[in-house]
Amino acid sequence: MVEHSRHHRRRGQGELESLVLSVLREADGPATAGWVQERLGEDLAYTTVITILTRLLAKGAVTRERAGRSFAWTPASDHAGLAAHRMRRVLDAESDREAVLASFVTGLDPDDERLLRELLGQPRSDGED
Repeated sequence: MVEHSRHHRRRGQGELESLVLSVLREADGPATAGWVQERLGEDLAYTTVITILTRLLAKGAVTRERAGRSFAWTPASDHAGLAAHRMRRVLDAESDREAVLASFVTGLDPDDERLLRELLGQPRSDGED
């Protein structure tokens, strides 16, 4: 279960999204918003959970399927996949992709740069774009 504070401080959108995704990963399968809310605690309103899940859906971070009159939600990928998705969204928002990628690579520490070069040297898997 996700630990949460009883203090009623205002959380940022990214923090709430991370909490919701963490709870969804604990589920044995698709989970309802009510199930997510129960695990997050009483200080988060059901409507807030729905809003967060809807934002995550728009970002491609979760999927949903009809469950009666409601929806059941599932994380679209693991932590690494979600981080990669965020990185692609940032890159897609920039007009000079080459400059952004060059700046990113030159800012990596040597071990990360080596790893990236090794990964880029591998053949692409079937089904990748």
